[in-house]
Amino acid sequence: MEKTIKILLVDDDIDIIEFMSYNLKKEGYVIETAFNGIEAVKKAQIFTPDLIIMDVMMLEMDGIEACEEIRKIEATKHTLVTFLTARNEDYSQIAGFTAGADDYITKPIKPKILSFKIKSLLRRINESKTINNETQPSTRLEAGNVIIDKEKYIVFKDEREYILPRKQFELLELLASKPDNVFTRDDIFKRIWGDDTFVSDRTIDVHIRKIRTKLGDNIIKTIKGVGYKFVS
Repeated sequence: MEKTIKILLVDDDIDIIEFMSYNLKKEGYVIETAFNGIEAVKKAQIFTPDLIIMDVMMLEMDGIEACEEIRKIEATKHTLVTFLTARNEDYSQIAGFTAGADDYITKPIKPKILSFKIKSLLRRINESKTINNETQPSTRLEAGNVIIDKEKYIVFKDEREYILPRKQFELLELLASKPDNVFTRDDIFKRIWGDDTFVSDRTIDVHIRKIRTKLGDNIIKTIKGVGYKFVS
């Protein structure tokens, strides 16, 4: 029996909420709604959704702040988060991914695109779990003085514990899986974001900078014009 997917919709525009709710309920998803960031944080903790689709520009705590708060809650720190916005500047995407978002959808929303995005996100997570279960029975990855607990989503370095947002964790795990191996930017995009997700070229740079800020500048080396590698 397949698991019923729970989705939390967050937007201060009631028409958009009703539009998305109607279309997603038709596809069998269980839907809960919120109309601002504060309400979203509270409902996320109680509803524990599999996916949150949230507007960026809202009064009473915007989507960026709400996502950061949701990532601090134990029950929702790994919940999928997709942002909605009418803005298409790099700033919105970078700020969203920095806060811990998994994907990005621009308005106006088209039902088929919305459905495709959701299925694509859920499929990538399921595929990742399947690959890990089949080929990597160990839930711990050790590289140099870094230990990555893939089950608990915790990173240890020099006996200190770090909690990283999902994309930063997955990026670190990818690079550390083959220390001193250079991963190209295209390869990183495909493995972490997938072929069907459109993000800014600066997205990887933002995540790398955040990882370095937490774990140290010398942990990941930039190979100019090529990509990045984990330094063992």
